[in-house]
Amino acid sequence: MSKDKSGSTTVRKAKPAKAFDDLDRTVEHIAPSTASDLSLSVEALPEQPRQRGARAPRVSAVGKTRSPRQGRVVAVQTEAPTPAAVPIHQIYFRDDQRKSLDEDFMPYNNSGQAGALLEFEAFERLMGEGGMGSAPRWGAVSWKFFAKTGLRGADLAGLIQADPGWDLYFCNPNPENEAIYINLWQQGVVVHPGFRELCQAVFEAAGLESQQLDAVMPSKAFSTCNYFVGSHAFWSSYLPFVRDLIDRAQATLPTAVRRVLDSSAGDPRDLHAGASYWPFIVERLLPAYLRGPGALLNVRKLTLSEPESRLNSHLRRLREMKDVAHRTRSQWLYSCWLHYRNLYLLQANGREWCVRYLPQLTPAKIVFW
Repeated sequence: MSKDKSGSTTVRKAKPAKAFDDLDRTVEHIAPSTASDLSLSVEALPEQPRQRGARAPRVSAVGKTRSPRQGRVVAVQTEAPTPAAVPIHQIYFRDDQRKSLDEDFMPYNNSGQAGALLEFEAFERLMGEGGMGSAPRWGAVSWKFFAKTGLRGADLAGLIQADPGWDLYFCNPNPENEAIYINLWQQGVVVHPGFRELCQAVFEAAGLESQQLDAVMPSKAFSTCNYFVGSHAFWSSYLPFVRDLIDRAQATLPTAVRRVLDSSAGDPRDLHAGASYWPFIVERLLPAYLRGPGALLNVRKLTLSEPESRLNSHLRRLREMKDVAHRTRSQWLYSCWLHYRNLYLLQANGREWCVRYLPQLTPAKIVFW
């Protein structure tokens, strides 16, 4: 397993087919009706009743609506603007990063302004002094956007134009993580020392449900990059949600825990200029927001062709098995996925890696979130 410059965990490229021959044969005995033939995917399953907290259908009428639950944001669909009318800012921190900027984005110089929360603080400035508070829709991405997604600014605009009107567009440049981790918090365990324990301390201090740290989440919930294009309804509720959570946690956490969270221990390879733990927590908060204040927003996760092309057949099977297990709440299928996942990681990453990390990545209790 390796880490790219973003700090995201990436499974090594698949070994030659021969190296996985034994795994292929083993998979046939795990769950023949799921692992060997997943053509009956999520689309083939009956629609489940909408659970509490699930996203409501789009609101098509123009005007104001009242949330059935106090404190929830309700999206009101207005006329969708053309992509050219949606300003998308590209954040950079140093002059040498300008060569990576896309001419279809608006450059945002964050040098000398980067605080502990990195891009999140740039979002807040854009919303305030940057004048985006009155914009119906706007977005922000990092200077590494093309390297991580394979998309140019014009490509992103095209995706929005092809499917307009959503309150939030986001993506996940590392779809392999959707296949091998039960959630994005556990993905952080292998790249940020002590991540699980620190996240629980933050959640409990902020009054946020900590059960999600060990819960099985579907692939649509994975997002560890702050690549957002959103409506005013999204930005005006997401930014306060994150800021309030961080402020509550910092106000009540023990001094010793705050000291660790503020340290560079969460960036052991110095891939983020010695960043603290905070930005790695913030970038994983989107699912919690969408389950809470943003539950009624209309959200669209964009599929990225280039990252998707990296997935081998095993990763595709694993991702679909986990998604079907989550949707059907099948503990049996989840157990099949877990066994298959562990076999795959043993082949891909080796015994030493598995001995070190698998105990941390295997919760004793199955919880679907």
